[in-house]
Amino acid sequence: MSLRLLLTVLIAANVVSALAVVHARHRHRQLFVELTALEKARDELNIDFGRLQLEQATWAESNRIDQVARDRLGMRFPEADETVVVRP
Repeated sequence: MSLRLLLTVLIAANVVSALAVVHARHRHRQLFVELTALEKARDELNIDFGRLQLEQATWAESNRIDQVARDRLGMRFPEADETVVVRP
């Protein structure tokens, strides 16, 4: 009788172990798919960040600032007679 009980317990343990392996492999596949999607999103964000850095550098160039100051704000360099030097 104890041999049958031992055999039944071993078979049940084997089935539970097999189900655990199947579940672990399925979860691994799910996590791998999620990881791949996150890596793709990261790469796209890095590309966008690089573009934004380039755009920021373009907008911050001194000749661009000078052009906007002249065209949109009507600013100009003062003439020599308009310059006043203040001494302490």
